[in-house]
Amino acid sequence: MHIPDGVLSGAVAASTGALGVAGVFMGLRKMDYEHIARVGLLSAVFFVGSLIHVPIPPASAHLLLVGLIGILLGWAAFPALLVALLLQAVLFGFGGLTSLGANVVIMASPAVACHGLFASRIARAASPRIVFALAFVAGATGIMLSCMIAGAALFLSGREFLGAVGAIVIGHVPVMLIEGFVTGSAVAFVHNVRPELLEAPLAGAHR
Repeated sequence: MHIPDGVLSGAVAASTGALGVAGVFMGLRKMDYEHIARVGLLSAVFFVGSLIHVPIPPASAHLLLVGLIGILLGWAAFPALLVALLLQAVLFGFGGLTSLGANVVIMASPAVACHGLFASRIARAASPRIVFALAFVAGATGIMLSCMIAGAALFLSGREFLGAVGAIVIGHVPVMLIEGFVTGSAVAFVHNVRPELLEAPLAGAHR
């Protein structure tokens, strides 16, 4: 779902860039030094997992893992995804530099939303099946929210993108299901072997 340079209007690119900066600031403020390794690991997971693209002009479909990243990182998803998206733009030409802020907002905002909606419920879940179900919904919800934000950014940049918005949403329906399964499986595994990672996604989150 990388939006390339030259697609968004100047006003949308600037406003989403400002929101991205604010999100990264919040993420860095809430991130403790001891959690840098976790943030870096999940940034790398996103970097690798989202390299497989299926073109859906003017963007593309791929796994985002925003539900998983949000559950484990909270606000730190912003700096984690910023680094990954910047490297993808520079090294592989996915997305772009002028649209970097928009792409960060499109992917990190749903991650933070999934954290707020599902992280505490997953941590309190009484059985692995409930953990999987909640994480499945979180993964699918993350994709849905990313599609909605990307669609809004495109629509605000020009009504000629209205058809593309529909294509993005339809094209990501199977991705929602796949993402839900991957997120559910990964979170269920973490819940089984390292449940403390789910109980306190970031110690600095209370600041």
